[in-house]
Amino acid sequence: MPIIESVASKFKELFRETPLLVRSPGRVNLIGEHTDYNDGYVLPAAIDEAMYFAIAPNGGNECRVHALNLNAEHRFTIGHANHSDKRWPNYLMGVVEQFNNAGYRVGGFNCVFGGDIPIGAGMSSSAALETGLAFALDRLFALKVDALALVKLAQKAENEFVGVECGIMDQYINIFGKRGNALRIDCRTLESELVSFHHPAAIVLFDAGVSHSLAGSGYNKRRVECSAGVAAVKQKHPAVTHLRDVSIAMLSGCKGLMDATVYRRSKYVVEENDRVFAACAALARNDLTAFGALLYASHEGLSREYEVSCAELDVLVDVVREMPGVYGARMMGGGFGGCTINLIQPDAVELVSTAVRKQYAKKFGREPKVYVTSISDGTSIVVP
Repeated sequence: MPIIESVASKFKELFRETPLLVRSPGRVNLIGEHTDYNDGYVLPAAIDEAMYFAIAPNGGNECRVHALNLNAEHRFTIGHANHSDKRWPNYLMGVVEQFNNAGYRVGGFNCVFGGDIPIGAGMSSSAALETGLAFALDRLFALKVDALALVKLAQKAENEFVGVECGIMDQYINIFGKRGNALRIDCRTLESELVSFHHPAAIVLFDAGVSHSLAGSGYNKRRVECSAGVAAVKQKHPAVTHLRDVSIAMLSGCKGLMDATVYRRSKYVVEENDRVFAACAALARNDLTAFGALLYASHEGLSREYEVSCAELDVLVDVVREMPGVYGARMMGGGFGGCTINLIQPDAVELVSTAVRKQYAKKFGREPKVYVTSISDGTSIVVP
């Protein structure tokens, strides 16, 4: 049974009524990693894998939420949400709290959700959960919140209630994604531009099988190091507020004002912003070879300069580097685990995947999971 049908069926079993159905996708980020919180540029796309919500108002103040994949339930009262040790309810309670803080009237509701976005693989299941519920509540209670305001509300839920200082990319692409297109987002102005991705290439993710938690990793530390880089450059260039304002020439001229680690972190971010524009240009001229080379360059920077990779991710990239049919690969997401994203000729996907499984198992004693995905639309209502 398709997941959305399972979600709807469970809702009807539990609550005996017909719900509103919402699909909220995961995402891949083609290039532009750790640039979002530096006011830089990113190139994500919404994907086929998604979270599905069945939801209806219940006329009270209590919210009853059932996680289908976990066969677990959580209840909380509007205005009185407390953090849960189960963790997953916090993403949902944070959204409800942000609606209340913003002055929107949200009533109690019943909800069942489930999906096929792999947890901890860097495909942003958390943003799908947050933004999907925000979208659903907006429709359910006729709040008429602007789409960008929904994005900001969902991000704020993760920042303030969950406690992860994520950038805005994941929630943004969740709402504004368009099938057949990536989206180049300016994380300062929050303006975006569709970048056509109608290319003869498959997007394949190899999951290292190493779980990562941004809250418990070096993610927040990297933010501090980037801020130190900005402070150093600002001594010579007072107008600079974020690394997106810095060129390589400016950074080199300020190298003596920062320690070696901060310089490496800053250099990666500055170069990654440049790679986003180069990647968009490569896609526009249908040059997947050049695009793939930029993916490899991005990985080298993430591994050696930003130091958010790990042995497993490095091996996954190295294994495919010389394989026929592979345009390029890099680690994707916050780092320290998760997936690599690979651009592969469609007729080579099976051979490449088989070879990667064998070589990875030989090195680490287990096979990586393989996900072949495609670019989809952003969050939307599903008509039964």
